[in-house]
Amino acid sequence: MAGIGHRTAEGSNFLIVKQDTKLQLIEECFQNLTTRDDVGIILINQHVAATIRHVLKDYTATIPTILEIPSKEHPYDPEQDYI
Repeated sequence: MAGIGHRTAEGSNFLIVKQDTKLQLIEECFQNLTTRDDVGIILINQHVAATIRHVLKDYTATIPTILEIPSKEHPYDPEQDYI
């Protein structure tokens, strides 16, 4: 997940998800980003979104808007596109 890439002593507005990133950390980061008033769009790789689909299904707000994008290692899969 990414923002513009702002990092401070209090935290950052992005999370780099790797193979060993815990699911709980991804969920917590998503919850944190969706409650911030300085975030308008959340970009999330489609394969990462699939791992937290149960959380995304409950998200109903318009802002921040969630945009699922492909990654280099995982190309876009239209079968996973819920829209």
